[in-house]
Amino acid sequence: MKQIIKSIPIFGPIAKRIYHQLTNPSKSFPGSGSYWIDRYESGGNSGDGSYNELAEFKAQILNDFVLQNRIETVIEYGCGDGNQLKLAKYPSYTGFDVSQKAVSMCDEAFLNDDTKQFKLLDDFSNDTAELTLSLDVIYHLIEDYVFEDYMNRLFNSAKRFVIIYSSNTDDNPEDQAEHVRHRKFSGWIEANKPEWQLQRHIPNAFPFNRDTNTGSFADFYIYEKPWLDATPDEKRTKA
Repeated sequence: MKQIIKSIPIFGPIAKRIYHQLTNPSKSFPGSGSYWIDRYESGGNSGDGSYNELAEFKAQILNDFVLQNRIETVIEYGCGDGNQLKLAKYPSYTGFDVSQKAVSMCDEAFLNDDTKQFKLLDDFSNDTAELTLSLDVIYHLIEDYVFEDYMNRLFNSAKRFVIIYSSNTDDNPEDQAEHVRHRKFSGWIEANKPEWQLQRHIPNAFPFNRDTNTGSFADFYIYEKPWLDATPDEKRTKA
């Protein structure tokens, strides 16, 4: 059966995923949201990318960008355990997450910081910010509809800039972790948000070398809304 599935053109990757679930029912993936909810509830963290050298690299890029572009408001979709945020310098920040445990952890970690607030993604209510962030999230969105919802929210709530830190490929090895699905998100943006332009691509200072503690397959992609597509209020903010 496995050889037959491997030989199916086009539908091979999907068929192989179904085969894996059918032959490993106890390991069937619970879904992107459920995975992270369970992970935080069981004492897990946001992953290697939010710690040590990788966290410092991300913080340097983001803090410099916020300062240079006079960003006042930031929204992040997938704030996680808040460890990455400890290195951030944002005037006003709102972090969303699917996990109530993650939100509670962030509330506790930044209890005395009035510049930051945290919300469940279910409580999103058309919030907007000059800059929206997606850091180490997109390649964890396994389901297509979850990915679509996430990307639309990420761009629809941004007034000026969107910064994505992720892999950008459709190459998904068979032996990768069940909670990882690489996506060439730039193609989705070109097809669905053509008014947004890629301002800059910043390669990772610590490329992936088969060890997630010391390297990452994620790069920075900075998107900007063109001046002509900005509202009058947004143009005044840019001026």
